[in-house]
Amino acid sequence: MEAVAATGLQPMAVKTCVSSPSRMFTSRAIISGSNLNVTKTRSDKSPSALSLQSLCVRYSPSSKHQRFTIRAMSEESEKMATYGLPIDLRGKRAFIAGVADDNGYGWAIAKALSAAGAEIIVGTWVPALNIFETSLRRGKFDESRRLPNGSLMEIVKVYPLDAVYDTPEDVPEDVKTNKRYAGSSKWTVKEVAESVRNDFGNIDILVHSLANGPEVTKPLLETSRKGYLAAISASSYSFVSLLQHFLPIINPGGASISLTYIASERTIPGYGGGMSSAKAALESDTKVLAFEAGRKGQVRVNTISAGPLGSRAAKAIGFIEKMIDYSYSNAPLQKELLADEVGYTAAFLVSPLASAVTGSVVYVDNGLNTMGLATDSPALAV
Repeated sequence: MEAVAATGLQPMAVKTCVSSPSRMFTSRAIISGSNLNVTKTRSDKSPSALSLQSLCVRYSPSSKHQRFTIRAMSEESEKMATYGLPIDLRGKRAFIAGVADDNGYGWAIAKALSAAGAEIIVGTWVPALNIFETSLRRGKFDESRRLPNGSLMEIVKVYPLDAVYDTPEDVPEDVKTNKRYAGSSKWTVKEVAESVRNDFGNIDILVHSLANGPEVTKPLLETSRKGYLAAISASSYSFVSLLQHFLPIINPGGASISLTYIASERTIPGYGGGMSSAKAALESDTKVLAFEAGRKGQVRVNTISAGPLGSRAAKAIGFIEKMIDYSYSNAPLQKELLADEVGYTAAFLVSPLASAVTGSVVYVDNGLNTMGLATDSPALAV
């Protein structure tokens, strides 16, 4: 079944009301020299067919032409006539924390949400803010901003953000006076949430794409308390803080997502400095936050366990290429994992299609999480 409607157009002629639940019928009108065809097909044998009692075209004579209203083409019936299950985020606003370049998961999520119609605002780590905004302004990201329909993703506003600090009072003096923070203000979590509220009112989607462990290259046995707590603070508590301060401005029915990694539940040698602990905490917090945010604000909370990606941030680990090769060799799906695939999953999770999904860890890793044995292990060689 197909329907085409025009708004504000004046037809020269139109057929009268047709009422038949079991026939195919066509109404045709000549509009400014063009043909408008409205065709509905009903088959009692087709479970997907739209049950339409009637298509009424009302008209009244006038001195020059007749006006018409296709009553069946209401907003609701237009939605019913749409094929498939589209992810429609039009009218939604998303705040994505942790976008500082164009090749990470945060960027891919922003693109996917934008392609689905959402308005995008981002929070960028203060020391990276100037480079990011300059690159955007000079068009360096234009190719990677391109959406499936050919348009470019628009980032409505970029906020400076350091999610390690909740309020201005938490910022130590050496950070306040650090030249990398010069020229930026109101970048603590509380201040950014207040700025977003003042600028936009409410949001519908909150994305946490933040992680940092200053001692990530150290084995856990060699990690200092300071390094361990820093990893927890930047990579997991930052999500708690973001949701705590943004929840009052997230519309009921909204959603929040974060990004985790399989090191939360499996040993990944080399992924140290307390980062594995931080990811485990993030996943545990996801379940608790899903309950609390769901009861308090009707907001869903999920996390995506994404496979390895060769982003700039991931290269700090030091062996990301080996992790990617290992995944390719041993995952059930032997293919490259694309950042877009994580973006698409995020778009689904924050959409109405996932309205009953909350407190979940969703794996997007070509199935690597299911494996208990490395298929390329020399021990398996005959």
